[in-house]
Formats: sequence, structure tokens, C-alpha cells
Amino acid sequence: MVNPSPVQANSDHRVEYMLVSFDHENRKVQLVLSGEDVLETLQEKGERTNPNHPTLWRPEYGSYMIEGTPGQPYGGTMSEFNTVEDNMRKRRKEATSVLGENQALCTITSFPRLGCPGFTLPEHNPNPEEGGASKSLFFPDEAINKHPRFATLTRNIRHRRGEKVVINVPIFKDKNTPSPFVETFPEDEEAARASKPDHIYMDAMGFGMGNCCLQVTFQACSICEARYLYDQLATICPIVMALSAASPFYRGYVSDIDCRWGVISASVDDRTREERGLEKNRFRISKSRYDSIDSYLSKCGEKYNDIDLTIDKEIYEQLLREGIDHLLAQHVAHLFIRDPLTLFEEKIHLDDANESDHFENIQSTNWQTMRFKPPPPNSDIGWRVEFRPMEVRHMLRLRSSL
Repeated sequence: MVNPSPVQANSDHRVEYMLVSFDHENRKVQLVLSGEDVLETLQEKGERTNPNHPTLWRPEYGSYMIEGTPGQPYGGTMSEFNTVEDNMRKRRKEATSVLGENQALCTITSFPRLGCPGFTLPEHNPNPEEGGASKSLFFPDEAINKHPRFATLTRNIRHRRGEKVVINVPIFKDKNTPSPFVETFPEDEEAARASKPDHIYMDAMGFGMGNCCLQVTFQACSICEARYLYDQLATICPIVMALSAASPFYRGYVSDIDCRWGVISASVDDRTREERGLEKNRFRISKSRYDSIDSYLSKCGEKYNDIDLTIDKEIYEQLLREGIDHLLAQHVAHLFIRDPLTLFEEKIHLDDANESDHFENIQSTNWQTMRFKPPPPNSDIGWRVEFRPMEVRHMLRLRSSL
């Protein structure tokens, strides 16, 4: 594998936002389910009118969420750092201008009352019936973005797992906290079995993917530099995650954690009982598909690959035969132990020599702390790595400094 052409090192960052409504008279704050409409307006005023518009807007999991990125990647010079905060300010101003009265664009990692009764505007009740996407006791399907990808992911994760996802977050205890803190769910046997004493129980993908984060993508000048950068950044993921931690509230309770990572990891854990090691039938997968990396990619990092790595051996052997080295082959073969979560009919039969959708279908649903991103076919985009562990902070200066 060689770099398709010499490229300048570039980067960009993605910030996820929540749309929030303030009812000052009743002292009530709700998430506004208008993300699709806001997104349509922003795209119409921006990139569809001017391809060089300084901002880009994309959908996110929640129908109360949008994602903003710079219109063009930042360059590789130190002076580009001076433009980060200004571009963030432009995005906020642009999105705020299309919101309704008493509405705001918020950069908070987890909405404190997510999953509480009436947390959305308009209000919707959860529908824990089999016909729904999440079957949640707390998170209504109306809070999921209407794009078919998101509801399909939600439904297929639950179906593949064979049960609802299970999220248990330890409750913060002070003198006023019941001990033990116990929630009962007589109307739902699955929830009654899954919930733990002294924990906040959650049961839907929306409790993880419905949170916000900050992600940065770096374009390297070669595959070797990208692999080295991947390994170097991987070592600081836990540190930066702790530095940016901003999410102590879940389902209206104060938790004993301050970071969303474990919540989002559990919220998309589609492993079967066999893959979780609860029954013996298939190979065991030690982690959710949303978790930390499992191997280093550069030659200098190879000696630190000291944990067992579950791989698809057929894919590994095929990659070796095609000239891919051991480190990269095992990385890709490890990604492909996962099943696809979505597959649209028009994307089944593709020319893999000219399109990478089949690869990206697996790659994009392995949500690790780092993501190694090969160049798309027939593109001048180079080798990239994505830095993914950060939470989003409320203050603009804190976000830009991260």
C-alpha cells in the first residue's frame, strides 16, 4: 500500500450539538426534536449555495442533534491553530440564527434528564413494544433521527444481541441517597433482570449515541506517518478522555462517573451471549464494538502488542497473500470479526475496485478510540487517523484548546 500522491498534512474537527428549549416560566428545559429541519435549513443556506462555505452540517443520532465541521480542512502550519476558535464561533452563530424563540445550541456531552418523562419537545412517551426500534422503557423512538440508518442500527444491535442493551452506571451516594438504591421494573422482566442495585439502569442505544463529543481527524503525508501517528495518539486517549470528562448525569440522577465512554460502549454492544463468553459456541469477543483499540500499527509499536487479538483468520490470510504486512492485516482482520449492522439494497452489488462502501460498512461501525482511515478509491484524500475519545465542553475556548 502506497500513498496515492504527495499530500499536505491537514486536519479537521467535528463538534456535536444539542438543540435545547428553555421554558423560563416553568423552569423546564427540553431537547427539541427539530434536528432534521435545522439541518436542512443550514445546508440550504450554506454548502448548497456556496461549495466553499466555511461550515458543513451533518445529521447525528438524535433528532435533537446536529454535527458541525469546518467547510475546508485546516492546513498543516502552526498559524492554522488561530482559526479553530473562530470557525467554532461561526458555526454556533450560524446554527443559532435558524433556531426558534427560547431555543439554544448547546455543547453538553450528556443531557442530564435524557430518558426522564417529558424530556423532549414535543413530548413523546416511550413504547417498549417489539415493533419499535429501541423497545426502551425511557427513550422514545421519536428522539432518534429519521434517517433510516439510525433506527436500523438501533433495531439490529438489539436483534443481534438477542435482548436489549444493558447499561448500568453506579449512582453517586451522599447522605440523602437510599442505600441500597434500587429501581424496580415489574412491567418489564428483561429490565428487572438486567438492572443492578446502586446503579442507574438504561436500556437503549440513545443513552450513548444520543450524547455529544468532539472528534479530530488528521491527514498524514504517508501511510507510515499515519500508522505512527495512530500509535502515538492511542497512548494519550485515556489522558485526554479524563481531561475532557464532562458527563456525570444520567436519566436525571447524579452518577459516580464523569465520562460517557462506558455508557456509549454498552449502548451499542451487539455481542451475543456466546461472544460475551456466557455460553460456549463461538469465539469470544472481549469488548464492545465501541471501545479502546486492540493493537498498534507501526513497526516501533509492534513490541507492545501483548494482548490476545481475536481475528477473522480467512481475511487475515487473504490480506497476507495480497502483500499486506502482518500488523495491518491483523488490524483489518480484527475489525471484520464484527457483522454488518446495516446494509441497504442498493449497496449490495458494488465494484470493490472503485468503491469502498463494503469496507466502510464494517469500518464505520467499529467505534474505537482511534480510527485508521485508508484513502477512498479515486480520490486525492490521503491516509488519515481519527482521534475519538474526547467529550465536548460547554465553553468555546475549552473546546478549541482540546
